[in-house]
Amino acid sequence: MKIRENFLPLNRPSIGSAEIASVTECLKSQWITTGPLCKTFEERFQTLTGARHAVSVVSATAGMHLALMSLGIGQGDEVITPSMTFASTINMITLLGAKPIFVDIHYDTLNIDADSIEARITSRTKAIVPVHFGGAPADMIRIMEIADRHHLIVIEDAAHAVGTRYRGTHVGGFGGIAVFSFHPLKNITTGEGGMITHCNDFLEKKLRVLRFHGIERDAWKRYGKGGNPEYDIEEPGYKYNLTDIQAALGIAQLERLEEFNQRRSELMSLYREGLGDMEGLELPGDPPYPHTHSCHLFVVKIQAMERSQFMERLSEYNIGYGLHFPACHLLRYVKTRFGVTSLPETERAAGRILSLPLFPDMADDDVAYVCGAVREILKRAKKHG
Repeated sequence: MKIRENFLPLNRPSIGSAEIASVTECLKSQWITTGPLCKTFEERFQTLTGARHAVSVVSATAGMHLALMSLGIGQGDEVITPSMTFASTINMITLLGAKPIFVDIHYDTLNIDADSIEARITSRTKAIVPVHFGGAPADMIRIMEIADRHHLIVIEDAAHAVGTRYRGTHVGGFGGIAVFSFHPLKNITTGEGGMITHCNDFLEKKLRVLRFHGIERDAWKRYGKGGNPEYDIEEPGYKYNLTDIQAALGIAQLERLEEFNQRRSELMSLYREGLGDMEGLELPGDPPYPHTHSCHLFVVKIQAMERSQFMERLSEYNIGYGLHFPACHLLRYVKTRFGVTSLPETERAAGRILSLPLFPDMADDDVAYVCGAVREILKRAKKHG
């Protein structure tokens, strides 16, 4: 097949006229830091998820940090989580002095194996952090049952899951805490940013205080019309607040979420159709329970050849790719600090996974090109194998 001239990236944000107009209007208002647009964005996220509260933050990493810290998780505590996730979650657990306790995954979906959680609970366990991998929901009923039985907090890592539903409920709507990401590679973006959703009134006050230096009132309330610039600090906090410029982009993106995710679903179907009968390649599995997939990632598993060679071949075809994710329990600092953990299914998947391009502005022909390239690469490997 003929090699395309232009590079096809793994992902690219879809920014249109509505987003540009929304950000421009914010700039013209001359109020560009945390203010009324952040409040609107939070309210719309409450409506989306069904959570009672939503707190916008500068990143999902910041959101996970605040969630863990607000619960008092620290030295000597344990947090159960899968190893198949981005390292930021493990970093935050570790930096607070707690210990990540890894649980294996289902090989096909890459989601946490809920049936393996209970055996890892000890007297030091304080929370469970399931990951909705690639936009497919973890088994939340099972996880919440375990958490309730052992009086544990659940913090959903929902970085991939804007638009994901489990048995009709949007993730973040199960009564615990959830953390979402709006990085440029996610289903909607604010450039960088995140959101914490939850249903606890006490936690709401603590999160907002920690989010902005320990000050109870943000700049809008202190410097807006009739505001009071005086403040006191009972507990020091961080500079984790989102800006109205980012919220303006997020509000416009959220309006298009259904459009974005529908297109992602169509593209994923095209991938399945184009690669479904390909030997030497495993396609993503689907959870067995009713759900709505946000189609954030299309992660295949390479069997017919070394993954490094497969990536080299994709580059020759001018195709981008991603690795989601290197298994966290195999990271050098994790092994050095916490010792070696055996996770057979995670390790079986970790050396084979690869993310193919998937974003709403892709054309059907782009998917056809990727499928054609993958088929050529694998057939060539089989011929020379």
